[in-house]
Amino acid sequence: MRIFYASDSTPNPFFQSDLWRNNLYLPLVDLGHDVVEFDYDLRETFQNLSPEDQQQKAFIEKNRPVISAELLRQLEIAHTAKPIQLFFSYFNDACVTPETIDEIKAMGIKTVNWYCNGSYQLHLVSEIAPHFDWCLAPEQFRLKDYVAMGAHPIYSQEAANPTIYKPYDLAIEFDVTFVGQAYGDRPAHIKYLRDRGIDVRLWGYGWREHYMEPTKPEVLSQKPDPLKRALYIGRRLTTLEGWHAALNRLTAANDTGGGAEPVLPPESTKIAFPSEVVNGVLSDLEMIQMYSRSRINLGFSSCGETHKTEERVLQVRLRDFEVPMSGGFYMVEYMEELEEFYKIGKEIVCYTDVHDLADKIKYYLRHDAERDAIRLAGHERCLRDHTWQKRFRKAFEKMGLSKC
Repeated sequence: MRIFYASDSTPNPFFQSDLWRNNLYLPLVDLGHDVVEFDYDLRETFQNLSPEDQQQKAFIEKNRPVISAELLRQLEIAHTAKPIQLFFSYFNDACVTPETIDEIKAMGIKTVNWYCNGSYQLHLVSEIAPHFDWCLAPEQFRLKDYVAMGAHPIYSQEAANPTIYKPYDLAIEFDVTFVGQAYGDRPAHIKYLRDRGIDVRLWGYGWREHYMEPTKPEVLSQKPDPLKRALYIGRRLTTLEGWHAALNRLTAANDTGGGAEPVLPPESTKIAFPSEVVNGVLSDLEMIQMYSRSRINLGFSSCGETHKTEERVLQVRLRDFEVPMSGGFYMVEYMEELEEFYKIGKEIVCYTDVHDLADKIKYYLRHDAERDAIRLAGHERCLRDHTWQKRFRKAFEKMGLSKC
């Protein structure tokens, strides 16, 4: 099948990654399809997706017609050279006009859009989704919402590309690690674990910027000069880190004593970690290798800031397949949908709350053989059932495109 593929290389435009290219584009090529890639830098577009923000809205209104015109130009050239059977995209409303999708369909080309933030940001595809022939949706509970907006969803869960995600023969260096962005209830969970003596190390966007303990000023052998001290404080308050440090001094320490129920730090409490705990963004390869360098790899199921609302949203994530596919031992918050993909406690381990998480971490750090057996079983399950290649084959069968 000849496919025209359009997407940014990553859903995280604030740092360099080929995450979606590795997981969407390359598996399509692996399946033997003739894939033509949209030659356009979409990074700035994926930094401006929210029409609720007036500045982003203005960017979208100016940028979207430009992308749409260039998309049609390149697609028409490719289609003229050799017919395109399928237009495959990872687009938000901000990327393309609905009319552009209609024009592509009028060329006799089938259209499908992959989107994985429908759990809490379905509104960001509400304009374009009804215009595609199909929408690939990994959120099972959102299928009815796609239908309600006039779209045609196909349930297709996330996966991992085994040619990219694989075990590495590296020495284990860390007890517990988390690789991912710093947001939501993640910092509070990490603080709870570390307060109970669990050595968790962190890599990803936002940890150093917002959660590293401020560097202490040099200790002087004599009384500090008041003017120099004032200048130092002034400079510190020009940085986000400095403001966090000031807030930390003004806020009472959180009570993390024992008790029957786990206690997470309140939102008003500044959470900070030693510099050796928080680290920057890893490259794609470094991230995959970290899964082999860690005894326990953590996952979080909560979406965005929904933990602050009455309806906390949980979602199966890409990491739920990346870590086991890479041969890592994986521990993630329980949600019922995970049981469709793994034998819980046999192929991955799930926790129900932060108290249960701490208990299970301590247990599996003491039981190497059990941990290793689960790790190996999870890897075998992913290789057998959870590759993008297999997901796409099934999706194309449902679309009636398996013989193209």
